[in-house]
Amino acid sequence: MNETNTLVEKITEGIQEKKGKKIIIADLTGIEDTICKYFVICQGNSPNQVNAISDSVKEYVKKETGTRATAVEGTRNGQWVAMDYSDVMVHVFLPETRGFYDLEHLWADARLSEIPDID
Repeated sequence: MNETNTLVEKITEGIQEKKGKKIIIADLTGIEDTICKYFVICQGNSPNQVNAISDSVKEYVKKETGTRATAVEGTRNGQWVAMDYSDVMVHVFLPETRGFYDLEHLWADARLSEIPDID
């Protein structure tokens, strides 16, 4: 497993740790001129949960891989937190905000994988 795949796996585990739902992994590697190789998209039910998920991802990824996000935006309002791990972008949304921006369909050419929710 390469470094990027490990990163995606650890990000997913960090999301699941705080009960993030509807996790989608968008593989952009087959698309030319993209900003990264993968998007990991998920949602939380409240601004507090969105921030808890992003904190969990930050801590989990750092502990497991030693990698830190180069940028994290959106924690002030907790509606959409974007985390930049260079090859992987993480998007943690409130459900309404996720529906509005609809990133999964914006990247229609990407290969999408759905991770089952953990209850």
